[in-house]
Amino acid sequence: MPNLLWLIVTLLLLSSCRVAVVDGRSTRTQPDTDMGLYSPSQHALYDGRFKLLGQNIYHAGSLNDSSPWDHMDNEARNLRSVDGEIHIDVNEISNTGEFWAEMQLPEGRYRVELELFNEFSPCQDGGIAAYLFEHGNAGCGDANWPKSFLFVAGWGFGKATLNGQPLYEDYEIHFMVTQGMRDRESLQVQLNPDSGEAGSINPAMQQLDFFIRSPARNESNYPNREVFDHFFAMDVMWRN
Repeated sequence: MPNLLWLIVTLLLLSSCRVAVVDGRSTRTQPDTDMGLYSPSQHALYDGRFKLLGQNIYHAGSLNDSSPWDHMDNEARNLRSVDGEIHIDVNEISNTGEFWAEMQLPEGRYRVELELFNEFSPCQDGGIAAYLFEHGNAGCGDANWPKSFLFVAGWGFGKATLNGQPLYEDYEIHFMVTQGMRDRESLQVQLNPDSGEAGSINPAMQQLDFFIRSPARNESNYPNREVFDHFFAMDVMWRN
């Protein structure tokens, strides 16, 4: 009976956290870890507010590349440094707030705004999630990036303008503040298949990635979208 009670309580807790567990792995728990981490909801002082600024920004590819293209650019073959800032001011509890980025590209003044937070899978927790594992074999997200602990991430729909004129409407947007996925100097993503459960990341670093992608797909491109504008900031500042 005690074992049955423990099982019922465990299942209820997992259900309330909306976390899928496969082979002992979930977005909040990973095998072979030697240190536990309390989830945000276990902290009485947690207010859900995340304010961050991203600078030292790179663009993978350009706005007008001919298909096929690689806008992940994990090998850092087609990156360009651009001036601008990425702003996050969100509340993870209420799934509200603002995400926007404005950059000066060779093509012109480029601005992206996330207008509606939206959950595309349960691990995204209503559209904004904090303190979770994503990508790689984490059980949340794809394997285009290595598995990393995410401090905060958001998903939804938004728009982009170029020189003040509409460029994209109702496109999918994802941002994430991760551990260091790219090498400090080469900017290459270290996707090492022998990295084990810890993932191919440098926990002494942080970076901020975001992309805006079209609903239309194109299997010749990587990732397989007709439009996939991908930017990342190597300098991340936490703000009060």
